[in-house]
Amino acid sequence: MSKYMVDKFIRAVELSDAAVAAYVADPAGVVDAWLAGAGGPTGPTDDRELTPAERDAFAARDFEALYALGAHPYLLWHFTEAVYEHEYTPDSGWRELVERYRTAVAPQGIVDYIP
Repeated sequence: MSKYMVDKFIRAVELSDAAVAAYVADPAGVVDAWLAGAGGPTGPTDDRELTPAERDAFAARDFEALYALGAHPYLLWHFTEAVYEHEYTPDSGWRELVERYRTAVAPQGIVDYIP
């Protein structure tokens, strides 16, 4: 498991509105581009690696799986807000996202997120 790489990808996407928009439009494409060293604001590196489960969780925008895989809870919450912000409507907004997130991650308990 590469918790550091999970957190690194979260940060790379969350730090840029353009990266968030690209990720929302094509999660799997952004993950693959980042893994190839072409994605994110920090430029190419050769240490980008995710397990198949981590890659699949990002591609599916599955915050429950990412939490279970050890994503840092603080980073994951802000990533989730950024990624789902475009879905807010007057009838379904931030509070509903909070409840979806809590419901999804609560069964996981407190994860060991120390890399």
